[in-house]
Amino acid sequence: MKILILTQWYPPEPALLLQELAQTLQEMDHQVTILTGFPNYPSGQLYPGYRLRFWQRENLAGVSVIRVPLYPDHSRSGARRVLNYLSFALSSAVLGSWLTPRPDAIFVYHPPLTVGLPAYVLSHLWRVPFVYQIQDMWPETLQATGMLNNERALGWVGRFAEWVYAHAGAVCTISPGFRDNLIQKGVPEDKIHVISNWVDTSTYRVVPPDPARAQALGMAGKFNIMFAGNIGEAQGLEVLVDAAALLQDLQPVQFVVVGDGVALPRLRKAVEARGLSNVLFLGRYPTSAMPGLYTLADVLLIHLKDDALFRITIPHKTFAYMASGKPILAAVAGDAVDVVTLAGAGVTCPPENPEALASTVRQLYQMPASKRRQMAERGLRAAQTTYSRKVVVAQIEQALRSAVQEHRCQKRYGLAGD
Repeated sequence: MKILILTQWYPPEPALLLQELAQTLQEMDHQVTILTGFPNYPSGQLYPGYRLRFWQRENLAGVSVIRVPLYPDHSRSGARRVLNYLSFALSSAVLGSWLTPRPDAIFVYHPPLTVGLPAYVLSHLWRVPFVYQIQDMWPETLQATGMLNNERALGWVGRFAEWVYAHAGAVCTISPGFRDNLIQKGVPEDKIHVISNWVDTSTYRVVPPDPARAQALGMAGKFNIMFAGNIGEAQGLEVLVDAAALLQDLQPVQFVVVGDGVALPRLRKAVEARGLSNVLFLGRYPTSAMPGLYTLADVLLIHLKDDALFRITIPHKTFAYMASGKPILAAVAGDAVDVVTLAGAGVTCPPENPEALASTVRQLYQMPASKRRQMAERGLRAAQTTYSRKVVVAQIEQALRSAVQEHRCQKRYGLAGD
């Protein structure tokens, strides 16, 4: 098949999942093209070596990438964020059919929801189906993160989301909870594919620790609880600061925060204001450096706010953590807990509960190292089998094939919609 992957974000931005998808589909003998924007996430600034222009073609890791202009931004300003989303939606809708070859199917990566507009336009122009993959549920995510609270605007977003789902050839979700949410919104169950995210075990893998690096980073001789990833409102990492305050008597224990995001300055100020010495901020690192950091941790932390939406969300870091051969502390609720528990890959505690988080950290610290190793080994096995890239991408390929076959049948019998 000829497949167009439509996504606002793509490497060098932290969107490795999409690059892995494109490469794996090409390994399966499909012809893949990426339609994306100019890289600016998560800082809101264009990456070195790029400047805004009408369009740009490049080849990244053997994949053809076509970039169209957008308004770079990832600030807390709702208006500027909307402009960022809409600018990519409009430029890809207008320029996409001119710059990219006609595919057999379009694979659409959401968020943001606004990619549904160019998906519909290009699908309509080319008369091909689009498969819509949902990583975040909108408008619920907007409300849960505080990005949008106006009830009327949330209603508009919800209606637009339902319009996008109605025109998609298929909808892929990452969790059973997302599937149930879509069914409640009227999406036919036979149109929905529950396909987990995957982890590339050639990227995220077990590597030997480097003692010199641990010393240089301030991690040597410590029991390190590491959080890595986006530091935004959804992650609710204020709980980490509160838990750290409760653990000051346990000298070897420290929290290590790796990443960047809109909430990071606030967290730094909170740690400084409380005079905490057991929270270490390392900043943002490229994906290639993460295995070397994970191996220095004793436990890897997942945390999301206690919100109905996040009970049906499974952060992608769950699978990267598993592949790194470290035990997981999942301070979340719902589907993500099920993944960790079923794999036997770690322990859980309620989210947004600093007392529970601190207590669970104490338990892990006092636990025999052999028991933590068993958790790590079970998680690694799950990453190498159930959540491997080849297994999961094969499911996406089947969803694309099914959508193409269904669309061709509809055209043959005059049933394909506009």
